[in-house]
Amino acid sequence: MIWLFALGYFLCYAPYGGITKVVSSTTGGFELLPVTTLASLAGMLAFLSASGWWKHAGHRTLFGRRVPVPGPWTALSGLATAAIIATTTLAYTFEGVSIVFMMLLMRGGVLVLAPIVDALTGRKVRASSWLALALSLAALVVATADRSRPELTTVAALDVGLYLAGYFVRLRFMSRLAKSDDRAASIRYFVEEQMVATPAVVAFLAVVAMVGHGPTMLAVRHGFTSLWTTDALVPALVIGLLSQGTGVFGALILLDGRENAFCVPVNRASSVLAGVLASAVLAGLALAEPVPTSELLGAALVLGAIVALAAPSLARRRTDVS
Repeated sequence: MIWLFALGYFLCYAPYGGITKVVSSTTGGFELLPVTTLASLAGMLAFLSASGWWKHAGHRTLFGRRVPVPGPWTALSGLATAAIIATTTLAYTFEGVSIVFMMLLMRGGVLVLAPIVDALTGRKVRASSWLALALSLAALVVATADRSRPELTTVAALDVGLYLAGYFVRLRFMSRLAKSDDRAASIRYFVEEQMVATPAVVAFLAVVAMVGHGPTMLAVRHGFTSLWTTDALVPALVIGLLSQGTGVFGALILLDGRENAFCVPVNRASSVLAGVLASAVLAGLALAEPVPTSELLGAALVLGAIVALAAPSLARRRTDVS
């Protein structure tokens, strides 16, 4: 099942990264955030309603009605996920930095976190997971070895830092509360986290738009008020829905009962390969520079990581069949 989730993640992430990169060339990333997060919120509500998963969340009686309510730890995980949602979209709006480069930088950081979280929670890491982790980290090193590329700006570096902090908190809570063979526990965690994450981003942006000052704050305000009448509206809505798709499939991958050093490379590999595809399509359409050879080599190493992760499962399946 995890490989089907990985395919869904890939199919959502490739157009998400590409469209975000194109639209942000004329519309600033902070301007896009309000509309994209509102679209993500609508997508989240639609998915949970269509799947019928609301019933798995914790409930309390409010004004005579039973309503879903997140637990304290899933609420905190939802806030961490909110930081991940916002920083991911912003990551592909910075000028002078390619989609693949930002992806490998952010994904590589989470790969480093995976075995650390496993160690903190007492999970055993299999040899194939260590191999996949090593290949994924090698992909990061290879892809970032080209010193001729522009250095990250302070804002971009801060974006990556907040993204990694969000993932550390999220993986810690997931590992302790939801990563098991109990499907009901995993779905409950997923629903309670999702019902906090995107609404938290929307609420934060709304506060910023109302009380903030300076160019960045004004850009957010413009996103709430004026973007609705521009040509960027439809692409922004699509970005938001695709972002929610990556959030759904990405979370289901991470909630798999196996160790983080297995699940995280599956998650990261899907997004990196999607980034390569998006960059290649944009380059083919003359909307972006060609993908550097170093980044293509990094993607090849990620493919090796996928093979390393899949091999034990395929071997066991052959044994069972025989």
